[in-house]
Amino acid sequence: MVWKTKAVTFTFERPLMMGILNLTPDSFYDGGRFLNPDQALEQAFRLIQDGANILDLGAESTRPGAKSVSEEEELNRLLPVLDRLREQVPVPLSVDTTKSGVARCALEHGAHIINDVSGLRQDPELARAVGEFGAGLVLMHRRGTPETMQLMSDYNDLIGDVSCELSKSIEVAESYGVSLDQIIIDPGIGFSKTAEQNLELLEHLNEFKRLGRPILIGPSRKSFIAAVTKAAPDKRLFGTVAASVLAFERGANIFRVHDVWAVREALLVAEAILNQNKPSLRGSVSQ
Repeated sequence: MVWKTKAVTFTFERPLMMGILNLTPDSFYDGGRFLNPDQALEQAFRLIQDGANILDLGAESTRPGAKSVSEEEELNRLLPVLDRLREQVPVPLSVDTTKSGVARCALEHGAHIINDVSGLRQDPELARAVGEFGAGLVLMHRRGTPETMQLMSDYNDLIGDVSCELSKSIEVAESYGVSLDQIIIDPGIGFSKTAEQNLELLEHLNEFKRLGRPILIGPSRKSFIAAVTKAAPDKRLFGTVAASVLAFERGANIFRVHDVWAVREALLVAEAILNQNKPSLRGSVSQ
């Protein structure tokens, strides 16, 4: 199974690390730390040094309750960093957005991947831009918006319903010209789910393999960990590591995290235990 992005193809003999680079003032964990392009660039190099195979840039917070920002504001935060990174970093760049205008502009400025946390529910035209540029597309499961999503966690069958809704997102993407091998899926830990539902998703993650696409998981420092440990975001590292290792054992391929070094090290050990003849953690990338 491969994932084709703009100019880069990933294979999945090994798990891949996606480092989070938030360019927002209000993200739940690191909001405001990397608004300055110089600080963002330093963090990008730090994430790569720690083992990130992909950088994911977000210029609009998607935390529960976050208010939407204009396309102009999102691009004002994003482009000064994206333009510098594309010239200076060796890894593919992903942009976390739900807006087709932002996605198209980001791709024009050198992004390789669009990470749509709405799964094309908010702006299906985003898929047209992805198809035209031959970019990678992350389709995450979410109902509603950041302001409404936690009111939309009623499911008849959590795993079945999330799978069905992701399948519909894939169909929409394909109808706009995105090929299946450009798509990966994310079940949306922390989005439109209760803490208990997030734990259930992780427990049954392998069931999403039926969709036939690589699986991205984003458990990093989220509130479901606090439901177990009662810890604040800055104390949720070990919970993130535990969730990531179990997700890996259940079939996750890409790990979107703040703390690349810690999760990477834990996965190195988990991989060595589970598959002793492949002890190194390297995603395969071809230009």
